[in-house]
Amino acid sequence: METNVIEQVFGKDVFNDDVMQAKLPKDVYKSWKKTLESGADLDLDIANVVAHAMKEWALDHGATHYTHWFQPLTGVTAEKHDSFLSPASNSKPVLEFSGKELIKGEPDASSFPSGGLRATFEARGYTAWDCTSPAFLQEDAAGVTLCIPTAFCSYTGEALDKKTPLLRSMEAISKQAVRIMKLFGYDDVKKVSCSVGPEQEYFLVDRDKYLQRKDLIFSGRTLFGAPAPKGQELDDHYFGAIKERVASFMKDLNEELWKLGILSKTQHNEVAPAQHEMAPIFTTANISTDHNQLVMEIMKKVAKRHNLECLLHEKPFAGVNGSGKHNNWSIVTDTGINLLDPGKNPHTNTKFLLFLAAVIKAVDENAELLRLSASNPGNDHRLGANEAPPAIISIFLGEQLEDIIEQIVKGDVSSSIQGSKLDTGVHVLPVLKKDATDRNRTSPFAFTGNKFEFRMLGSSMSIAGANFTLNSIVADVLQDFADELEAADNFDTAVKELIKKTVTEHQKVIFNGDGYSDEWIAEAEKRGLPNVKSMVEAVPYLTTEKTVKLFERQNVLTKAELESRAEINYETYSKTINIEAKTMIDMAGKQYIPAVIEYVTSLADSINSVTAACAAADVSVQTELLTKCSSLLAAAQKALLHLEDVTEEAATKEEGQEQATFFKDVVFAAMNELRAPIDELEMIVDQDFWPVPTYDHIEFIKSCHQHCFPVLQD
Repeated sequence: METNVIEQVFGKDVFNDDVMQAKLPKDVYKSWKKTLESGADLDLDIANVVAHAMKEWALDHGATHYTHWFQPLTGVTAEKHDSFLSPASNSKPVLEFSGKELIKGEPDASSFPSGGLRATFEARGYTAWDCTSPAFLQEDAAGVTLCIPTAFCSYTGEALDKKTPLLRSMEAISKQAVRIMKLFGYDDVKKVSCSVGPEQEYFLVDRDKYLQRKDLIFSGRTLFGAPAPKGQELDDHYFGAIKERVASFMKDLNEELWKLGILSKTQHNEVAPAQHEMAPIFTTANISTDHNQLVMEIMKKVAKRHNLECLLHEKPFAGVNGSGKHNNWSIVTDTGINLLDPGKNPHTNTKFLLFLAAVIKAVDENAELLRLSASNPGNDHRLGANEAPPAIISIFLGEQLEDIIEQIVKGDVSSSIQGSKLDTGVHVLPVLKKDATDRNRTSPFAFTGNKFEFRMLGSSMSIAGANFTLNSIVADVLQDFADELEAADNFDTAVKELIKKTVTEHQKVIFNGDGYSDEWIAEAEKRGLPNVKSMVEAVPYLTTEKTVKLFERQNVLTKAELESRAEINYETYSKTINIEAKTMIDMAGKQYIPAVIEYVTSLADSINSVTAACAAADVSVQTELLTKCSSLLAAAQKALLHLEDVTEEAATKEEGQEQATFFKDVVFAAMNELRAPIDELEMIVDQDFWPVPTYDHIEFIKSCHQHCFPVLQD
């Protein structure tokens, strides 16, 4: 394509503001914009005109159907397609799309996870148009479909999705941040938005090999597998030259994302073999969440075009790094002020210091909630594994801000550490301006210049949970701050005292050192910081009295909605481990153990054949292999039977916390016991007998496009 491909395709499949301005009558466009900005209900007459323009635009682009695109509590998106056909005429097709159809849909609410909010017989639920996120087109084998981003709620109004609490939290933090800004004299600020940029890590593997691994198909990760001779120890894959086949995938991916107005910016190889990363430019939290869901869907779709499979599981391979999703978060006014921008002299920037103090307090007081917002069964494999942040929540501020905090605590703030210049010692290279502080890749919550990078999220997760949690806990602190400062006699004195009091009480959560060290674990315990090691241990914090009061105070989630999410989390964990255990039982019983039996039989036949031909022949090698393999085979069979027993026992446990805990403590341990002997056998058994592709073939050797012969690809 031509060099200006980005300009040619960017946003072409999005019913964005420019398209609306061009398609709608001027008075309707103005009314719609006014409604959007004020948050008032959309007039049905206006909705009808918008719906008609949206339909005509979609038809011009080849669409035949529309769908309310929503994000239920499954973690993936959902859609039900309806054609534009109207029953108005039997003789010829009449294509219609009304404002009512645009605004409201009605999927079955009982068939999605509800955590008890909906019974099986209570089927009615509603999708409601989110007009803050533009409609878009998706093309696949079914044709072109108009997708309308929507929220999903029950018949009785409870949120059954990821989007609704996110939108509520965005309103909450905007409301409280605007109060603070007015106290600083910014009367022109009417709204504050959360800006988010989620980096997305993923693996690409050959699809032919993927289809030979039941564990990858059913669970998204390898449940068995010995390490390849080479892993990531040479650090040669990270930022290395992108191979042709992967580059071809990335090219197609970018074009698909750009069509949807997704600001795909960065692409590179990540640390582990076959691992890569894509990062977008920042946009509002709501749109960024929608975009990230599309990114994950499109990655999988485009990968198949190249006979690849995109793995989004947090830990698809043991022994090499897993995949995360760094959630870069900041807050920005509608007048363009980034409230987390320290400026050149942050020690004099009182407004920044107040918002910084609010974030520090919010994270310190709600560390368990943040840990939960980054929890899923796959992420338990990553956190604290010296490849991702530890499970202990702490904040990295860097030397400059930590120095300012220490000055504030002591009571005399007079300076800011400034960035110096970096002289490389090579005359032909420019002298570089250094930042005032380094970065810390071991920190779960790191300040990186004008934003916080929440680095704990798992690669397969929706970013909605992390962001509505962040928004809510910070909004709650800002509300307390605003209440106190509005009642103060002297604002300037009160705000400085409030900053000092806050950072003094909560500086224990600030840590700039090595988050991977054993010393930090001991130090964090001494400081009183929680160390929540698993998803199952994190879930109870969702329904504590403190949590319920916070979310209800900010009108983000009710007690019933929180309890339902706790139940869904337990259920998700149990079902995930149950699927993995059953997959291991299936693979061990039908593939691995029969293959090993065949191999040991061949060894025995070899021993018999050789000794029959020459009684004095040395068959010690075959005998040693036979003995070792037989011993490991017996261990595998014993572990298989044990895993079968405990998996059956898990079904008898009470659903919820008890069952999830049993899966974590008992079933998962039994899974590891079965994996150990089979992985050891993989290193011994002739590869011609081994029933599935091994790590070296999956991570490094990829079939060519014609599947003619294996070629080294990564």
